[in-house]
This record gives sequence, structure tokens and C-alpha cells, in this order.
Amino acid sequence: MPQMFGFDAFSPKEIAEKVETVGVAKVRLPLLSMAMLGVLAGAFIGLGALYFVLVVSDASLGFAAGRVLGGVAFSLGLILVAVAGAELFTGNNLLAMAWADGKISTVELLRNWLVVGTANFVGAAGLAGLVFLSGHPDMNNGLVAERYVEIAAAKCALPFWTAFFKGVLCNVLVCMAVWMAMAGRSVVDKAVAIVFPISAFVAAGFEHSIANMYLIPLAMLLKASGVVAAQADVITWSGFLSNLVPVILGNLIGGSVLVGLVYHVIYRRARPAR
Repeated sequence: MPQMFGFDAFSPKEIAEKVETVGVAKVRLPLLSMAMLGVLAGAFIGLGALYFVLVVSDASLGFAAGRVLGGVAFSLGLILVAVAGAELFTGNNLLAMAWADGKISTVELLRNWLVVGTANFVGAAGLAGLVFLSGHPDMNNGLVAERYVEIAAAKCALPFWTAFFKGVLCNVLVCMAVWMAMAGRSVVDKAVAIVFPISAFVAAGFEHSIANMYLIPLAMLLKASGVVAAQADVITWSGFLSNLVPVILGNLIGGSVLVGLVYHVIYRRARPAR
């Protein structure tokens, strides 16, 4: 166990060890606990997305100000996951480190991703239903609802490879946020570490699969209730899947390969034998 010295952060090498240790614990959670924590994470990310849409629905904000402030607001989701405790598919892409070190099996890895990803969808889509019923999208004279539909329509219309690469870039930043949060020893440390990478991916318009599991279903409900926007006809289950498939694949590559496996090679693969 790394020693604690005042308020110093854990070093990158210590973070790599923590990520592997935590990864082993994550895949060996009881199924019910894993699923329930996954539902919570989906809802938490949905709350971050809700906060984001509320900010960007304000037309008085300039483009950059709206995107950056909205990104800071969206950071709420990962802060809730990291501090309150939950299982998030995109963050769990870092389990690739423990897998590469032989500490977890391929079956355990895929089981975790499948259970957590499915539970994330239940939590995110479930929150979308509650938000729709609450009347929250009617705020700002209905501009919040219109913004949801506009955002979802743009996502459903993305070409496959555009969505894929946006997913790659998104999860590089998400997993870097998770990585840096593990360096912290306090809630404030973790929150500060999370805000900048998360706000950057949101401001840049990258694609997060779990956030989309909230945004698009809510837009589908709003569309069915009569809220329309340009290209709203693409907001269908088919359009949802056409976004989700490449974004999930991109998130997997960005988090597992470009963060998890890269740090495995740097800090774990070349460590001296004990």
C-alpha cells in the first residue's frame, strides 16, 4: 500500500498499481451489486447531461462560453461516479490494464463491460423517462426541450466514422479524468482532476456513449410529444443504434488502448520481476 505523505498526490506509477488493484475488485463484484452500481452510474451521467443541456439552452451565452460552461456542468456526472461510487462502462475500459497483466480473465473483463454497459443504459434511459415526466424540459419557455431534440438529431445524423473518432477522443479524456482522480487523496482533489478533461471533451463535441443513452431516449420522448426541430426525423431507434454502435467502439479503443494499454506498457509491463 503506498504511503501517504501530507497532501501529495499519488505518482503515476502508484496510480497504475491502484488501477489494476481496483480493476480486479470491480470484475469480482457480486452480479447484483455490479448491476445496481451500473444503474447508478447511468443516472449520474444523465444528471450531468441534464445540467449541460440546461446551460447550452441559454441563447445569451456565446458559442465558446456555452460549450465550456456546459462542459463544467456535465462534469457533475463523473464526480458523482468517482466520489459517491458507481460502475461506469467508459471508466471501466481501464480494466484493460488488469487484463493485460493477467490479473483478470477475458471472460471477467467482457462480463463486466456487458453487465455495466447494460445497467448504465437502464439508469440513463430510466432517468430520461423521469425527467420527461417531471416537465423539466419545459423550462426556459420550452427551449430546453428544443435543445434536447436538436442535440439528439445531430448525434443520430453523424456518419459512422465521425461518431467513432469522436468516441475515441471522448474516452481518452474520460479515462484520463478517472486516472488523475485516482491520484487525489480528497474529494476536492478528485473533483478538480475531473473537471478539466471532462469539460474539454464536452466543449469539443466528442461522443460519450452513456450520455447518449440519456440524451437520445429523452429526445425520442419529446419528439413523440410534439417537440420538433430540424432533422428530427432521424431520432428513431435506428438512429439511436447508428450512433451508439460506433461511439461504443470508439470509447472502447480510446479508453482501453490509448489510455489503459499505453500506461500498462509504460508502468507495469516493464517492471522488474519480484
